[in-house]
Amino acid sequence: MILLKYQRLEDLSQFFYKLFIKWRIQENIAELINMFILILITLLLITLSQYVLRRILRLIVIQTIRKTNNEFFKGLLDSKAPYFLSLTAPLFIIDVALPLIFKEQPTVIKFCNALIEIYTVLVFVWIMIALIRAGASALKSLPSYKTKPIEGYLQVIRIGLYLAGMIYLFSNLTGKSPAVFFTTMGAISAILLLMFRDVIMGFVASIQVNTNDIVRIGDWITMPKYGADGDILEINLTTVKVQNFDKTITTIPTYALISDSFQNWRGMRQAGGRRIKRAIHIKQSSIRFIKPDELENFSRIQLLTSYIEHRQKDIEKHNTRVNADKSLPINGRNLTNAGLFRKYIDNYITNHTGTHKRMSMMVRQLAPTEHGLPIELYVFTNTIVWTEYEYIMADIFDHIIAAAPYFGLQIYEAEGSGDVKQFYIKGNDAD
Repeated sequence: MILLKYQRLEDLSQFFYKLFIKWRIQENIAELINMFILILITLLLITLSQYVLRRILRLIVIQTIRKTNNEFFKGLLDSKAPYFLSLTAPLFIIDVALPLIFKEQPTVIKFCNALIEIYTVLVFVWIMIALIRAGASALKSLPSYKTKPIEGYLQVIRIGLYLAGMIYLFSNLTGKSPAVFFTTMGAISAILLLMFRDVIMGFVASIQVNTNDIVRIGDWITMPKYGADGDILEINLTTVKVQNFDKTITTIPTYALISDSFQNWRGMRQAGGRRIKRAIHIKQSSIRFIKPDELENFSRIQLLTSYIEHRQKDIEKHNTRVNADKSLPINGRNLTNAGLFRKYIDNYITNHTGTHKRMSMMVRQLAPTEHGLPIELYVFTNTIVWTEYEYIMADIFDHIIAAAPYFGLQIYEAEGSGDVKQFYIKGNDAD
């Protein structure tokens, strides 16, 4: 077949050459024109063969996808495998046409052969990368591989293929052993390490990230140093791409996941509950003992009825045992409005439909500050959806803030300029 094509091209070449001679064109000019025409014909054949082969391969892949719905063939289409495979078509045409076009110029043929060899290696590497990317697409469709940083490994394979191609070309074009290539590379290793520092560090980091399962694609991470607060979209060799909740994109060096600290919210998502850890500050001057005649009124609060009944019995037993003088409330043991308020909050969040009953649930008193006495809620919602979480938290604190006056408690709030102004107006009116 190749000999037949060669014969046809040679006949065509002779036809044009004789035609130019017949038109009384000088031989050297006729040869140049003939060479130019053959180059144009060769380029036309290359373009046509590549187009036809690409269309055929693309049609085959599309038909296979329609019949099988296979992810691998979808990956072939996305990675442009038909296009890269079609780049092999010109090699056969060039192999036939080159000796004919430059038959009197062996130096040019040698130079062109070197270029063809480089082109062949590049096409081979591109085809292999396209096939590997298609395989990676098929893997990503599997549930067990969706969260794996496959893109980082693809980059490593890509670099390895290009390096192997460089070694092959160096050996073939120079006629020297590949060992000479590595010797030369060793001499400039310091420069290469400097140039590819991020790549090398990223490669090591990506292996550690995957081995230790530090992060996965889809994880919500918070990394204030890099302004990252959102979901991981991609993990590759040098960078981690994070889509923040404001829809901006932040890129983080892959090795930063090893060298720097960050917060991964995966555990929260897997547990199915998100923590509320927030305090309200009670004005300390509003905290007092509960008077005996007030207990009946507090007992009407349904969430405290049972607690007050049992607690008051324990207190009375203790005071009787120690013979406490109850003419002063400070003697013995007494209920306080702050203590009842804490118990009320505890019972309220226990019965709230939005709290997670199988996770930690606590109302605690923190150390007093200049802003009052902090009463902190430590509880988990039964949802991790952001909007629902915020609604539940707001609902709980709305109720707590509104309930505080029923216990004679005041919530600390710094006075604003308007408050001060009103104070002086009222004072002047009083005068």
